[in-house]
Amino acid sequence: MRMCELREKEVINTCDCKRLGCVVDIEFDSCSGQIEAIIVPGPGKICGFLAADSEYVIPFACICKIGPDIILVEIREEKFLKKCS
Repeated sequence: MRMCELREKEVINTCDCKRLGCVVDIEFDSCSGQIEAIIVPGPGKICGFLAADSEYVIPFACICKIGPDIILVEIREEKFLKKCS
């Protein structure tokens, strides 16, 4: 799967069935090349622009399923919501 395909998918939290948004970036280990986390804009952001200064940094281990249209994750939002620097 390519990064551009990953960015088109909507991220849904299975704990509360809430839509978190779409993937805007990824973190990966530069030594192994493995994806460590996906980045999703925090509440109030539209496509990575406007308003909120936070983002969800969701570890790859929290991803339950990657489907053709959505990515299902299982997280406690307050734990993975980080302030942007």
